[in-house]
Amino acid sequence: MAYPGVVDDLRACAKLGVPSRVPVLGLGLEFDMEMAGVDYRDYISNPETMVEVQVRASERFDYDWALLHPDDYIELEPLGLEPTVSADSPPAALNKLPADRETLRNLRPPDPARAGRMPAHLDGLSGTKSAFGDNLCVGGRVAGPLSSVALLYGIGEGLVLMLDDADLFRATSEFFVEMMTMWGIAQLDAGADLIWLGDCVAASGFLSPQHYADFALEPAARVSDALRDHGGAVIYHTGEADLRYAEVAADHFEIINLGEGIDMGQAKASMGDRVCLCGNADPIEMMNCEDLAEVEEEIARIVEAGKPGGGYMFNTGEGIPRQTRPEVVETMINTARAHGAY
Repeated sequence: MAYPGVVDDLRACAKLGVPSRVPVLGLGLEFDMEMAGVDYRDYISNPETMVEVQVRASERFDYDWALLHPDDYIELEPLGLEPTVSADSPPAALNKLPADRETLRNLRPPDPARAGRMPAHLDGLSGTKSAFGDNLCVGGRVAGPLSSVALLYGIGEGLVLMLDDADLFRATSEFFVEMMTMWGIAQLDAGADLIWLGDCVAASGFLSPQHYADFALEPAARVSDALRDHGGAVIYHTGEADLRYAEVAADHFEIINLGEGIDMGQAKASMGDRVCLCGNADPIEMMNCEDLAEVEEEIARIVEAGKPGGGYMFNTGEGIPRQTRPEVVETMINTARAHGAY
């Protein structure tokens, strides 16, 4: 399992310091649920099940964190979105709200202590923190403002709104800055050490560099700043595969989780003195590796590129698929550990 200094090490990395060793993370939710024999229908609303999955995963695979990330609709469901319910995949929205000013006028931040599944998520964080104390870093999650607008109105409609009615887009984004800050603080108060700020629609696959700078960066940075002011670490994640976009974000966040398309060595050289880096390991590529020696080689390459001088944590770029062989994940974690010493 993890170790008593893991939270301190994570905070040292966020400040571009050198930890006692590289913290080893992993976006293992779907995989971890598969290993625990749990499906999404139970996990997304049952705090006891959330804790059970995290305990089993940490004990078997030795992650340094427990990221509770049931889905992106926990806080959006109370606003009027209806999510799907499936045994083996995260919820998706069955509907979207009209992209108009009436919708905006009717939006109210939900009460995390009362609304929908939000209390269950808070209980899951509290239970996980009680199970591990400070021997494991406990992570909560919020959606970035731009991605929240896109999920609320529909991705296509939300992105077109930047062109058709930029004022409405910005006003809706402002609502989500307030709401996600409140939601993140509630999770920190419940026991989370860090918040995963997921903003996958704010990436080069959807936005030009100018639209990213104009609509995504500043609102997400304000959420991050508010949560850090409340005492939490924040990992910003867009799944970005273009180094140019990551470089723009480097001066606005403490920790950035890189997607798989960026070379960790290049990222470290270009912005490692400005922002803590993590991510980049490709779970799909590893899943398809027949030879575990190839997994060892790739993980060793990433860690050795990222760790010099501190300001680095190991993580995958995206989620580990549920069909991944357990020995692949064990090899990934063990290799990151072996190469993470200072």
